[in-house]
Amino acid sequence: MEPSWKALLPFLVVIPISIWTKQVIPGLFVGLLVGSYLMTPSLLGGLRTMLHYVVDNLMQTNNIRIIIFLYVFAGLVSMIKYTGGIKGFVHLVSKKVKSAKTAMMLTWISTMVTFSDPDFRIVTVAPIMKALRKRLGLSSQQIGFAIEVTSNPVVALIPIATAFVGYMVSVIDKALDTAGIGVEPYIVYVRSIPFNFFSYAIIAVGLYYSFFVYSRKKQAAASEARQEMPIQRWNERLELEMAEEQRLDGGEPNEAQGEEGDAMQTCPRAYQKETPVKPWNLIVPLSIVLVLTLFLSWWDGHRGARTFWEAFLQSDALGAMLEALLFTVIITVAFFLWQRFKLNDLLTHFVKGGNELISVILMLALIWALSAVAEDLGFSQYITGHVKQWIPPFFVAPILFLLGAVISYFIGSSWGTWGMLMPLGVTLASQSGTNILPVIGAVFASGTFGAFASPLSDNTVTLCTILDLPVMEYARTKLIPSLIAAGIAAVLFGATSFLLH
Repeated sequence: MEPSWKALLPFLVVIPISIWTKQVIPGLFVGLLVGSYLMTPSLLGGLRTMLHYVVDNLMQTNNIRIIIFLYVFAGLVSMIKYTGGIKGFVHLVSKKVKSAKTAMMLTWISTMVTFSDPDFRIVTVAPIMKALRKRLGLSSQQIGFAIEVTSNPVVALIPIATAFVGYMVSVIDKALDTAGIGVEPYIVYVRSIPFNFFSYAIIAVGLYYSFFVYSRKKQAAASEARQEMPIQRWNERLELEMAEEQRLDGGEPNEAQGEEGDAMQTCPRAYQKETPVKPWNLIVPLSIVLVLTLFLSWWDGHRGARTFWEAFLQSDALGAMLEALLFTVIITVAFFLWQRFKLNDLLTHFVKGGNELISVILMLALIWALSAVAEDLGFSQYITGHVKQWIPPFFVAPILFLLGAVISYFIGSSWGTWGMLMPLGVTLASQSGTNILPVIGAVFASGTFGAFASPLSDNTVTLCTILDLPVMEYARTKLIPSLIAAGIAAVLFGATSFLLH
């Protein structure tokens, strides 16, 4: 088809509808429908064309592997939750926390074992902090900020054993194919990680807020309380707090009694009250999947590789991660059966967990089909001849970041933003002669901004549900640090694009 401005219509339709409905899937569906009718302008022809694009892209090998990876990973997490892995980890760690500073350090350090998925991290760590917040004098906003700043922004930077990797590689693969660039998508993804400036900036801002800003606020509040409270009452309160601290330090936390036990038992999405306490049911599966992913990735690429790192770059990363995950599920099921969990219950929870990602899989199918129909409409050719002239090459990355940040804030979805903007960004970069790595980093950074800052983000909603926080009020408290980090990122994208052009 001869390229014209109509090739932009599918993408132009997606953004306003997604913002208006605050959902990505309706926008993608309408955009795909518009593109299909532009290809075949008849009543049944458009629908048949849409189905063709969806089915054809779903049947591609890499896409099928991504869907299997996401489904199996979610199923594994669901089994871990059912067998008491998350609850056991919560109780194990809560015994070690004796002060507010220790609690905040634990929140940050725990990222090393809960980095697989933001929601997984939130439902693992948030119940611990909810149970301890009053005893340690922590505010819910402080806890929530520390957990969330180490969730989506951190997971987006880790190139192995996460729920994000397959999807991120997929959108890069589709964008590279659209732009006609024949490069291994996983290698491009790894090399783009240093350019996700928002993640680095918000992590740095988060460290400052966690250990300095909130600490000063706490000290100021305590000082004000001492001034207003008579000395006798203040001393009585200190004695009561010390006695309570000694009682808690001297004994085991009671799961069924007391404020902390009740707080842990009532955390939604973490576990049910009758769930057993088995921390090794979390530690063992996560250790296996991480070790196997590293080993199989190295093994797949070690032939002909001169260095350890080169072996990883030459490997089929998605295939290695999928194989490692399947091995882990088999070993984990055997491990749980050895503990006398019923196979029927394990399978039920596995399927239940996988089904929770059906909406994500549907979104992926629509993104793949939309990219394909836009390309057949002449999207790349039109960008080459027209749109690239509107944006100077060294402005592509900062403009995409700012545009994506606005979109992701209003729709609350990092994955939706990445899927919508990656084909546009890579094509613009390729045709204007801009280095594609900062542009890819800008797209990922923009989606990360929305996933962190937006009140519509599923991470934010999950966290607020567990910590009993008003969503809008909490979202306002983190908006200023989010904008500070976004400002830093925008400047860095502009400077980097100018230097690497």
